Amino acid sequence: MPQHRIHARSHLSRRAVLRTIGIAGLAVASQSAWADQSVELPIAGEPRQRPVTHDFPQKGSMILQRIRPPLLETPMEVFDRGVFTPNDQFYVRWHWAVIPTKVDADAFRLAVRGHVNQALSLSISDLLSMPRVELAAVNQCSGNSRGLFSPRVPGAQWAHGAMGNARWTGVLLKDVLDRAGVKLGAVQVRFNGLDEPVVPEAPDFRKSLDVDHARDGEVMIAFAMNGEQLPLLNGFPLRLIVPGWYSTYWVKMLSDIEVLDRADDDYWMTTAYTIPDTPHANIAPGQTGVKMVPISRMVPRSFFTNVTDGASLPAGAGAAIRGIAFGGDAGVARVELSMDDGRTWQPVTLDEDYGKYSFRRWQTSIPQLTKGSHSLMVRCTNLSGDVQTAMPNWNNSGFMRNVIETVHVTAI
Repeated sequence: MPQHRIHARSHLSRRAVLRTIGIAGLAVASQSAWADQSVELPIAGEPRQRPVTHDFPQKGSMILQRIRPPLLETPMEVFDRGVFTPNDQFYVRWHWAVIPTKVDADAFRLAVRGHVNQALSLSISDLLSMPRVELAAVNQCSGNSRGLFSPRVPGAQWAHGAMGNARWTGVLLKDVLDRAGVKLGAVQVRFNGLDEPVVPEAPDFRKSLDVDHARDGEVMIAFAMNGEQLPLLNGFPLRLIVPGWYSTYWVKMLSDIEVLDRADDDYWMTTAYTIPDTPHANIAPGQTGVKMVPISRMVPRSFFTNVTDGASLPAGAGAAIRGIAFGGDAGVARVELSMDDGRTWQPVTLDEDYGKYSFRRWQTSIPQLTKGSHSLMVRCTNLSGDVQTAMPNWNNSGFMRNVIETVHVTAI
């Protein structure tokens, strides 16, 4: 039976966490973080070439979108190797360039304050002494696949690699808030990290959740991913995990939790990361006067991982096709493949279910291909009945793409 709940146990021992957390603190790569390699991304506009870098701490081969602040994209072939994205190739996205290059785990404290009965200052050891949980969940940038939007929109021109799936280990946010004692009248909980704006006038990056959401028993504070400490660039020593929601809420280097008795009206909640309040956050280019709301829940997506657009396959032979899918804020109900431009759909085989917020690997075999051009389409439907759209959505920020993905192949 699929495990849709947070696991109450973790395979990572307390002793191991204390040992590994104590050694973090590598310098962030400098402006010289370039490599001779490059990759061509399947995006809509030029330039499509991006350097491939190996020069960031605790990171392997990554597609370099930007150096300062670091924006590193996971190469698509990484997703073909397993359901969990390796820490050293897990994508990186920061908003401000002032990021600590090291964090003293022994001196670090997490503040819990505001509309609470008792303000807290928690050490890493304090958190490690609390009941521990583990959850498999996809972390995806709101602008993942922005480079495919047409007309083009400003922002990082990601292909599909601004996402990753991990086993997150930590403590429930609810348990931390209960220790502080949330007062009656609490409305939202605001989260802040150790990164800072480049100039004092710029708005500090802070995000908020409604208090009921923050205390739902799923939102968590992670100190490890995939059985190891968080990499520095992925939020060491603590990261907020908001399963099923876009990563703008997954605050890295989490250092401050403030319970509010009002709605958060900061820039990052009311202006940035807002979407049209329309189906699929879709508007026409140039359309104005649309009500905007904060982005929140993810939508279902599916991808091919062992075949790319423009690939060649042998004619007269079948082929094994595989990929990944996730349901967004609900589990994967089914994944289907079409070979006739979406007129008919056939179910594919789903691999092991690691929970409703995780990637789900899928596979199928296609019949013998005649010589010539063919198109393959894949779509995911989640357990809430949401399905990927046939037409791509468009909005000014390049958010929430979940159109059915298509690859064109040639049988030779």
